[in-house]
Amino acid sequence: MRLFLSDESLVVQGRAFVGFPLLVHRDGTAVEPAQSFLWDVLTTNGRAQSPLTWAKYGRDIYDYFAFLDANELDWQTVPSRGMPSVVDWYRDWSKGEIGLDSVTINARLRLIARFYRWAQQMGFIKQLPFRYQVVRVARTPGFLAHVDASANLVEVPSAMLSQKSAPIKFLTMEQVLVCLGVLSNITHRMMFELMVRCGLRQIECRTFPVKYLFDPARRRDLVQGQMIRLPLSNKDMKLKYDKPRAIDVPYDLMEDLWWYAARHRKSRQRAAGAGATSTSLFLTQNGTPYGDTALTDIFVALEKRVGFRVRPHMLRHTYGTYTLWKLRKVGFDGEPLLYVRDRMGHSSVSTTSIYLHLINQLGAQLVLLWEDEIDALFGIEG
Repeated sequence: MRLFLSDESLVVQGRAFVGFPLLVHRDGTAVEPAQSFLWDVLTTNGRAQSPLTWAKYGRDIYDYFAFLDANELDWQTVPSRGMPSVVDWYRDWSKGEIGLDSVTINARLRLIARFYRWAQQMGFIKQLPFRYQVVRVARTPGFLAHVDASANLVEVPSAMLSQKSAPIKFLTMEQVLVCLGVLSNITHRMMFELMVRCGLRQIECRTFPVKYLFDPARRRDLVQGQMIRLPLSNKDMKLKYDKPRAIDVPYDLMEDLWWYAARHRKSRQRAAGAGATSTSLFLTQNGTPYGDTALTDIFVALEKRVGFRVRPHMLRHTYGTYTLWKLRKVGFDGEPLLYVRDRMGHSSVSTTSIYLHLINQLGAQLVLLWEDEIDALFGIEG
């Protein structure tokens, strides 16, 4: 069994489905009804139109059916009373042999349960291979939550694992400076700075367009030390949920990125040959855009050099934490939480509020010790 992501040749009713997941047996036939499920749920769901979402759904469904195929199990099997189902076996294999965390496993189980409900509605099966149970979950209180006795009660598949909230991990200011001191590769350093100082996701960093850059010294409306508002569009780069937003780029970082594009990027672009047309700022030594796992690989290598954990998402959390701390300290005219929410592209301020808890983890003396460095990296006027 194989998983492929389609190219531009997959056209249905005049529309190209680039990046759509295709599950294929060894003999070249589609894995059914899994493939029909993906077509149904991904092409009709207005909130699942991103190729990134398509790929995630495809990988998760493929992982389940590949497990069944390797173990010669039938997805339609209904277990005898008191016996584990094929979904239970998949869960135990994912946890015990593969070592996946509960968050990842539960995310896959939710999609698998969705597949089985769809299969039941379509008449492929009469009975689900699992039961549902009511559990209490922690969630942000909503309007009238005080009169809703069932506000925190939800039904979940019985195969789901208990799940504890994992602590958000970020870099201390000392760790940020250690990383910057070790990153001798100018491309890797610029990617690190763009993520940690502007809160970009790794896919946003990888697809950040060179056309967004300019020499700030040529702009009479800009002065050194100020933040430069830069709109991000899903027409130019990959954004989560294709949701446009605006980031604030420090003046000195814009200078450095402009210089990098003029000097180093051009030499890398030449390595790709005359026909190369990549619009991304950051290119590999071969002149090609960085792949999906490239930044994680880069920071795993960095981790071995510095002796502490470094991952792309930690840079984003570092930005959120220190930017919020800085805004609250200087007496920002607006609402600091809303500012950080909008810069990071969160859909809800409740997501941004996690950084309030992280601020409390920062020792006051330690933060003050690095105050000048924080001002230099995250300097925002009040």
